[in-house]
Amino acid sequence: MRRPILTANWKMHKTRAQAAAFVTVLREQLGHTTEVDVVIAAPFTSLAAVHEGLLGSEIALAAQNVCAEAEGAFTGEISPAMLADAGCHYCIVGHSERRALYGEQDAEISRKAAALLGVGIRPIVCVGETLEEREADRTADIVASQLAGSLTDVETAAIGELVVAYEPVWAIGTGHTATPEQAQEVHLLIRARLRERFGASGADIRIQYGGSVKPENVVAIMAQPDIDGALVGGASLAPDSFAKIVRYESQENRAT
Repeated sequence: MRRPILTANWKMHKTRAQAAAFVTVLREQLGHTTEVDVVIAAPFTSLAAVHEGLLGSEIALAAQNVCAEAEGAFTGEISPAMLADAGCHYCIVGHSERRALYGEQDAEISRKAAALLGVGIRPIVCVGETLEEREADRTADIVASQLAGSLTDVETAAIGELVVAYEPVWAIGTGHTATPEQAQEVHLLIRARLRERFGASGADIRIQYGGSVKPENVVAIMAQPDIDGALVGGASLAPDSFAKIVRYESQENRAT
């Protein structure tokens, strides 16, 4: 059974002091154990502070990007080994903002994913369509193409460590969210493509949904059979909001 995974993507927010304060409050609200995997993707400058604040907890640290190269003359870049040394267990690659604003292509994202796996870090590989692509009925083609291209270098033996995130670009930071049924439809497509690529083991890969996930909609989203978690942006910036998302199962039980 796939264990749910909830990831806070802070993007370009929080100083070291703000990050440390967030972690303190979140740990108080969540207690010692959770029924899901909880991940915080902090900016590079806050990785050390968050790592220190998470010591002794079950919450994992993630980075938001990485360079595929092991080392060398790549000014301003961070290698997979550096992230491992900083205590990272996960790293986001191929986020729509990296694709749209910095021109990252599938081949580069695939190399990053493979490089992360090589040092024991789990990549969270993002795919998703724009509003124009959805309105042109190209969602299936775009997502399938991005998924295939972004996993070219990932070997079957490593897929147990892989996480995929579906993020409809039109629903990120806009306040608009794909309906649970719309999200499930694309997750089911991704699941089918993962099975084609990796065989039966593709059924075990966790797929997150990312697109204006909030405490108010997380229960309905997580109720879908092929949605295994959430990649949370704005709603993860406040510890109480993110804690409510992490505790979605408690909300579901209260609702029933």
